[in-house]
Amino acid sequence: MKALVLEEYKKLTLKEIAKPALRAPDDVIVRVRAAAICGSDVHGWDGSTGRRKPPLVMGHEAAGEIVEVGAAVRNFRVGDRVTFDSTEWCGKCWHCLRGEVNLCEDRKVLGVSPGEWRRDGAFAEFIVLPERILFHLPAGIDFVRAALAEPCGVAAHAAAITPREATDAIAVVGTGLIGLLLVAILKAEGARLIVALDTQADRRASALAFGATHAFDPADPATMSALRDLTGGRGVDRAFEAVGAAAPIRTAIAATRKGGSVTLIGNASPSVDLPLQEVVTRQISLLGSCAVAGEYARVIELMASGALDPLPLVSAVAPLAEGHTWFERLYAREPGLLKVVLEP
Repeated sequence: MKALVLEEYKKLTLKEIAKPALRAPDDVIVRVRAAAICGSDVHGWDGSTGRRKPPLVMGHEAAGEIVEVGAAVRNFRVGDRVTFDSTEWCGKCWHCLRGEVNLCEDRKVLGVSPGEWRRDGAFAEFIVLPERILFHLPAGIDFVRAALAEPCGVAAHAAAITPREATDAIAVVGTGLIGLLLVAILKAEGARLIVALDTQADRRASALAFGATHAFDPADPATMSALRDLTGGRGVDRAFEAVGAAAPIRTAIAATRKGGSVTLIGNASPSVDLPLQEVVTRQISLLGSCAVAGEYARVIELMASGALDPLPLVSAVAPLAEGHTWFERLYAREPGLLKVVLEP
Protein backbone atom coordinates (compact mmCIF):
# COMPACT_ATOMS: atom_id res chain seq x y z
CA MET A 1 0.00 0.00 0.00
CA LYS A 2 1.01 3.63 -0.34
CA ALA A 3 1.88 5.50 2.86
CA LEU A 4 3.36 8.85 3.78
CA VAL A 5 6.41 7.86 5.81
CA LEU A 6 8.38 10.14 8.12
CA GLU A 7 11.80 8.84 7.06
CA GLU A 8 13.70 11.44 9.04
CA TYR A 9 12.71 14.70 10.70
CA LYS A 10 11.33 17.18 8.17
CA LYS A 11 11.31 14.51 5.46
CA LEU A 12 8.07 12.80 4.42
CA THR A 13 8.09 10.36 1.51
CA LEU A 14 5.19 8.67 -0.24
CA LYS A 15 6.29 5.06 -0.63
CA GLU A 16 5.08 1.48 -0.85
CA ILE A 17 5.00 -0.40 2.44
CA ALA A 18 3.33 -3.64 3.52
CA LYS A 19 -0.43 -3.52 3.99
CA PRO A 20 -1.30 -4.18 7.65
CA ALA A 21 -2.75 -7.55 8.62
CA LEU A 22 -5.26 -8.42 11.31
CA ARG A 23 -3.43 -8.79 14.63
CA ALA A 24 -6.27 -10.14 16.77
CA PRO A 25 -9.76 -11.63 16.26
CA ASP A 26 -11.41 -8.30 17.21
CA ASP A 27 -9.40 -6.26 14.69
CA VAL A 28 -10.65 -4.65 11.50
CA ILE A 29 -8.80 -3.18 8.54
CA VAL A 30 -9.99 0.24 7.40
CA ARG A 31 -9.36 1.81 4.02
CA VAL A 32 -8.51 5.40 4.95
CA ARG A 33 -10.51 7.90 2.93
CA ALA A 34 -9.53 11.11 4.74
CA ALA A 35 -6.84 11.91 7.31
CA ALA A 36 -6.37 15.35 8.84
CA ILE A 37 -3.02 16.84 9.84
CA CYS A 38 -2.95 17.64 13.56
CA GLY A 39 -0.75 20.35 15.03
CA SER A 40 0.97 17.61 17.04
CA ASP A 41 1.87 15.87 13.75
CA VAL A 42 3.57 19.07 12.58
CA HIS A 43 5.57 19.20 15.81
CA GLY A 44 6.36 15.52 15.32
CA TRP A 45 7.53 16.24 11.77
CA ASP A 46 10.27 18.55 13.05
CA GLY A 47 11.14 16.28 15.99
CA SER A 48 10.39 18.90 18.63
CA THR A 49 8.06 16.69 20.69
CA GLY A 50 10.28 13.63 20.70
CA ARG A 51 7.17 11.45 20.43
CA ARG A 52 7.38 10.58 16.73
CA LYS A 53 10.57 8.74 15.88
CA PRO A 54 11.37 7.89 12.24
CA PRO A 55 10.62 5.78 10.35
CA LEU A 56 6.93 6.17 11.11
CA VAL A 57 3.53 6.64 9.49
CA MET A 58 1.89 9.50 11.41
CA GLY A 59 -1.78 10.53 11.48
CA HIS A 60 -4.55 9.97 14.04
CA GLU A 61 -7.52 12.08 12.84
CA ALA A 62 -9.18 10.02 10.14
CA ALA A 63 -12.16 8.17 8.69
CA GLY A 64 -12.75 5.47 6.12
CA GLU A 65 -14.52 2.22 5.33
CA ILE A 66 -13.98 -1.30 6.62
CA VAL A 67 -12.50 -3.77 4.13
CA GLU A 68 -11.77 -6.73 6.43
CA VAL A 69 -12.99 -7.92 9.85
CA GLY A 70 -11.65 -10.42 12.36
CA ALA A 71 -13.57 -13.51 13.46
CA ALA A 72 -14.59 -11.98 16.81
CA VAL A 73 -15.88 -8.64 15.42
CA ARG A 74 -19.58 -8.31 16.23
CA ASN A 75 -20.75 -4.74 15.64
CA PHE A 76 -19.10 -3.89 12.33
CA ARG A 77 -18.99 -5.43 8.88
CA VAL A 78 -17.18 -4.96 5.59
CA GLY A 79 -18.36 -1.77 3.89
CA ASP A 80 -19.25 0.12 7.08
CA ARG A 81 -18.21 3.76 7.11
CA VAL A 82 -16.35 4.60 10.33
CA THR A 83 -14.23 7.03 12.25
CA PHE A 84 -12.13 6.00 15.21
CA ASP A 85 -10.50 7.07 18.45
CA SER A 86 -6.96 8.39 18.19
CA THR A 87 -6.06 6.29 21.22
CA GLU A 88 -5.93 2.50 21.22
CA TRP A 89 -6.96 1.75 24.81
CA CYS A 90 -6.86 -1.69 26.43
CA GLY A 91 -10.38 -1.90 27.91
CA LYS A 92 -9.09 -3.89 30.88
CA CYS A 93 -7.10 -1.60 33.19
CA TRP A 94 -8.48 0.27 36.23
CA HIS A 95 -9.06 3.48 34.28
CA CYS A 96 -10.69 1.79 31.28
CA LEU A 97 -13.09 -0.11 33.52
CA ARG A 98 -14.14 3.28 34.97
CA GLY A 99 -14.76 4.66 31.49
CA GLU A 100 -11.59 6.78 31.61
CA VAL A 101 -10.23 5.31 28.39
CA ASN A 102 -8.20 8.47 27.72
CA LEU A 103 -6.18 7.63 30.84
CA CYS A 104 -5.61 3.96 29.94
CA GLU A 105 -2.50 2.50 31.55
CA ASP A 106 -1.53 0.97 28.19
CA ARG A 107 -2.75 3.67 25.81
CA LYS A 108 -1.18 3.80 22.38
CA VAL A 109 -1.78 6.86 20.24
CA LEU A 110 -2.04 6.17 16.53
CA GLY A 111 0.92 7.47 14.57
CA VAL A 112 3.08 7.98 17.65
CA SER A 113 6.30 6.22 18.72
CA PRO A 114 7.68 7.70 21.95
CA GLY A 115 9.90 4.71 22.69
CA GLU A 116 7.75 2.30 24.65
CA TRP A 117 5.65 1.58 21.57
CA ARG A 118 5.57 2.15 17.83
CA ARG A 119 2.13 2.52 16.29
CA ASP A 120 1.73 3.45 12.63
CA GLY A 121 -1.10 5.85 11.92
CA ALA A 122 -3.54 6.93 9.23
CA PHE A 123 -1.44 8.68 6.58
CA ALA A 124 -1.73 5.51 4.52
CA GLU A 125 -4.21 3.62 2.37
CA PHE A 126 -5.04 1.15 5.14
CA ILE A 127 -4.87 0.94 8.93
CA VAL A 128 -5.58 -1.93 11.35
CA LEU A 129 -7.65 -1.10 14.43
CA PRO A 130 -9.44 -2.89 17.29
CA GLU A 131 -13.23 -2.89 17.04
CA ARG A 132 -13.60 -1.18 20.43
CA ILE A 133 -12.29 2.19 19.17
CA LEU A 134 -14.53 2.38 16.06
CA PHE A 135 -17.67 4.50 15.57
CA HIS A 136 -20.30 4.18 12.85
CA LEU A 137 -20.82 7.18 10.56
CA PRO A 138 -24.35 8.24 9.55
CA ALA A 139 -24.87 8.59 5.80
CA GLY A 140 -25.01 12.40 6.03
CA ILE A 141 -21.46 12.80 7.33
CA ASP A 142 -18.78 12.74 4.63
CA PHE A 143 -15.27 11.44 5.23
CA VAL A 144 -13.62 14.89 5.34
CA ARG A 145 -15.94 16.06 8.13
CA ALA A 146 -15.60 12.71 9.89
CA ALA A 147 -11.81 13.05 9.90
CA LEU A 148 -12.31 15.99 12.27
CA ALA A 149 -14.32 13.93 14.77
CA GLU A 150 -11.18 13.54 16.88
CA PRO A 151 -10.46 17.25 17.48
CA CYS A 152 -14.21 17.79 17.91
CA GLY A 153 -14.08 15.06 20.55
CA VAL A 154 -11.17 16.77 22.33
CA ALA A 155 -13.28 19.93 22.60
CA ALA A 156 -16.38 17.98 23.63
CA HIS A 157 -14.43 16.17 26.37
CA ALA A 158 -13.32 19.46 27.89
CA ALA A 159 -16.92 20.63 27.90
CA ALA A 160 -18.12 17.33 29.38
CA ILE A 161 -15.75 17.29 32.37
CA THR A 162 -16.48 20.91 33.30
CA PRO A 163 -19.40 21.36 35.73
CA ARG A 164 -21.72 23.85 34.03
CA GLU A 165 -25.16 25.31 34.37
CA ALA A 166 -27.26 26.73 31.55
CA THR A 167 -26.90 30.25 32.91
CA ASP A 168 -23.10 30.16 33.21
CA ALA A 169 -21.03 32.81 31.48
CA ILE A 170 -18.14 31.17 29.65
CA ALA A 171 -14.83 32.38 28.25
CA VAL A 172 -12.78 30.49 25.66
CA VAL A 173 -9.18 31.68 25.62
CA GLY A 174 -7.44 30.84 22.34
CA THR A 175 -9.64 30.30 19.32
CA GLY A 176 -7.52 28.13 17.09
CA LEU A 177 -9.03 24.85 15.91
CA ILE A 178 -9.92 23.37 19.32
CA GLY A 179 -11.11 26.70 20.70
CA LEU A 180 -13.43 27.27 17.73
CA LEU A 181 -14.83 23.75 17.95
CA LEU A 182 -15.39 24.26 21.67
CA VAL A 183 -17.29 27.49 20.99
CA ALA A 184 -19.54 25.63 18.54
CA ILE A 185 -20.15 22.78 20.99
CA LEU A 186 -20.92 25.12 23.89
CA LYS A 187 -23.38 26.99 21.68
CA ALA A 188 -25.02 23.73 20.57
CA GLU A 189 -25.41 22.74 24.22
CA GLY A 190 -27.22 25.96 25.09
CA ALA A 191 -24.58 28.30 26.52
CA ARG A 192 -26.02 31.83 26.55
CA LEU A 193 -22.87 33.92 26.99
CA ILE A 194 -19.65 32.80 25.29
CA VAL A 195 -16.75 35.25 25.28
CA ALA A 196 -13.87 34.46 22.92
CA LEU A 197 -10.48 35.89 23.88
CA ASP A 198 -7.76 35.87 21.21
CA THR A 199 -5.05 38.29 20.16
CA GLN A 200 -5.66 37.65 16.44
CA ALA A 201 -8.49 39.61 14.83
CA ASP A 202 -9.26 36.93 12.22
CA ARG A 203 -9.66 34.30 14.91
CA ARG A 204 -11.97 36.54 16.90
CA ALA A 205 -14.09 36.96 13.78
CA SER A 206 -14.15 33.19 13.30
CA ALA A 207 -15.21 32.71 16.92
CA LEU A 208 -18.20 35.00 16.39
CA ALA A 209 -19.10 33.02 13.26
CA PHE A 210 -18.93 29.78 15.26
CA GLY A 211 -21.27 31.04 17.97
CA ALA A 212 -19.42 33.28 20.40
CA THR A 213 -21.59 36.13 21.65
CA HIS A 214 -18.60 38.44 22.17
CA ALA A 215 -14.95 38.47 21.15
CA PHE A 216 -12.15 40.55 22.69
CA ASP A 217 -8.41 40.98 22.40
CA PRO A 218 -6.88 39.96 25.76
CA ALA A 219 -4.00 42.36 25.11
CA ASP A 220 -6.40 45.30 25.09
CA PRO A 221 -6.39 46.99 28.55
CA ALA A 222 -10.15 47.52 28.27
CA THR A 223 -10.96 43.83 27.80
CA MET A 224 -11.27 42.77 31.45
CA SER A 225 -13.46 45.74 32.23
CA ALA A 226 -15.72 44.89 29.29
CA LEU A 227 -15.88 41.27 30.37
CA ARG A 228 -16.90 42.22 33.89
CA ASP A 229 -19.56 44.55 32.53
CA LEU A 230 -21.07 41.50 30.85
CA THR A 231 -21.02 39.42 34.04
CA GLY A 232 -22.32 41.70 36.77
CA GLY A 233 -18.80 42.71 37.75
CA ARG A 234 -17.81 39.18 38.75
CA GLY A 235 -16.08 37.58 35.76
CA VAL A 236 -17.09 34.42 33.91
CA ASP A 237 -18.19 31.28 35.71
CA ARG A 238 -16.16 28.93 33.53
CA ALA A 239 -13.09 29.58 31.41
CA PHE A 240 -11.44 27.22 28.94
CA GLU A 241 -7.81 27.67 27.90
CA ALA A 242 -6.99 26.13 24.53
CA VAL A 243 -3.39 27.23 23.96
CA GLY A 244 -1.22 25.87 26.72
CA ALA A 245 1.08 28.80 27.47
CA ALA A 246 1.61 31.10 30.44
CA ALA A 247 0.00 34.28 29.09
CA PRO A 248 -3.33 32.76 27.98
CA ILE A 249 -3.55 30.75 31.22
CA ARG A 250 -3.13 33.98 33.19
CA THR A 251 -5.83 35.54 31.02
CA ALA A 252 -8.21 32.65 31.74
CA ILE A 253 -7.63 32.92 35.48
CA ALA A 254 -8.03 36.71 35.48
CA ALA A 255 -11.30 36.40 33.53
CA THR A 256 -12.83 33.94 36.01
CA ARG A 257 -14.96 34.90 38.99
CA LYS A 258 -14.28 33.85 42.57
CA GLY A 259 -15.25 30.22 42.98
CA GLY A 260 -15.25 29.62 39.23
CA SER A 261 -13.22 27.14 37.22
CA VAL A 262 -10.60 27.09 34.49
CA THR A 263 -10.32 24.03 32.24
CA LEU A 264 -6.90 23.60 30.65
CA ILE A 265 -6.88 21.93 27.24
CA GLY A 266 -3.77 23.27 25.52
CA ASN A 267 -0.34 21.87 26.32
CA ALA A 268 2.00 23.76 24.03
CA SER A 269 4.34 24.37 26.98
CA PRO A 270 5.45 21.53 29.29
CA SER A 271 5.33 23.89 32.29
CA VAL A 272 4.16 27.44 33.00
CA ASP A 273 4.35 30.06 35.72
CA LEU A 274 1.04 30.06 37.59
CA PRO A 275 -0.46 32.98 39.57
CA LEU A 276 -0.86 30.71 42.57
CA GLN A 277 -2.07 33.26 45.10
CA GLU A 278 -4.79 34.42 42.71
CA VAL A 279 -5.98 30.85 42.21
CA VAL A 280 -5.93 30.09 45.93
CA THR A 281 -7.37 33.32 47.35
CA ARG A 282 -10.15 33.44 44.75
CA GLN A 283 -10.79 29.69 45.13
CA ILE A 284 -10.58 28.90 41.44
CA SER A 285 -10.70 25.25 40.41
CA LEU A 286 -8.23 24.10 37.75
CA LEU A 287 -9.22 21.13 35.60
CA GLY A 288 -6.97 19.32 33.14
CA SER A 289 -8.61 17.87 30.03
CA CYS A 290 -6.90 15.07 28.09
CA ALA A 291 -7.95 13.66 24.71
CA VAL A 292 -11.36 11.97 24.36
CA ALA A 293 -13.22 9.58 26.65
CA GLY A 294 -16.45 8.51 25.01
CA GLU A 295 -17.46 11.83 23.41
CA TYR A 296 -17.28 10.55 19.82
CA ALA A 297 -20.93 9.50 19.85
CA ARG A 298 -21.97 12.97 21.02
CA VAL A 299 -19.85 14.65 18.36
CA ILE A 300 -21.27 12.44 15.61
CA GLU A 301 -24.78 13.23 16.85
CA LEU A 302 -24.08 16.98 16.72
CA MET A 303 -22.58 16.69 13.23
CA ALA A 304 -25.52 14.64 11.96
CA SER A 305 -28.01 17.18 13.30
CA GLY A 306 -26.14 20.09 11.72
CA ALA A 307 -25.46 21.71 15.11
CA LEU A 308 -21.71 21.17 14.61
CA ASP A 309 -20.02 21.55 11.24
CA PRO A 310 -16.21 21.52 11.23
CA LEU A 311 -15.93 21.86 7.45
CA PRO A 312 -15.41 25.68 7.48
CA LEU A 313 -12.18 25.01 9.40
CA VAL A 314 -10.75 22.91 6.58
CA SER A 315 -8.39 25.08 4.54
CA ALA A 316 -7.50 22.43 1.98
CA VAL A 317 -8.23 18.86 0.92
CA ALA A 318 -5.27 17.35 -0.95
CA PRO A 319 -3.90 14.00 -2.15
CA LEU A 320 -1.68 12.09 0.24
CA ALA A 321 1.14 12.50 -2.30
CA GLU A 322 1.20 16.25 -1.52
CA GLY A 323 1.57 15.65 2.21
CA HIS A 324 5.17 16.85 2.49
CA THR A 325 4.31 20.19 0.87
CA TRP A 326 1.36 20.78 3.18
CA PHE A 327 3.44 19.93 6.26
CA GLU A 328 5.99 22.54 5.15
CA ARG A 329 3.26 25.14 4.72
CA LEU A 330 1.71 24.38 8.11
CA TYR A 331 5.13 24.45 9.76
CA ALA A 332 5.75 27.89 8.23
CA ARG A 333 2.46 29.08 9.81
CA GLU A 334 1.13 30.25 6.48
CA PRO A 335 -1.54 32.92 7.13
CA GLY A 336 -5.10 31.64 6.86
CA LEU A 337 -4.05 27.98 6.86
CA LEU A 338 -5.83 26.12 9.66
CA LYS A 339 -6.69 22.49 8.86
CA VAL A 340 -5.51 20.32 5.98
CA VAL A 341 -7.08 16.95 5.17
CA LEU A 342 -5.18 14.39 3.08
CA GLU A 343 -6.90 11.77 0.96
CA PRO A 344 -4.95 8.52 0.38
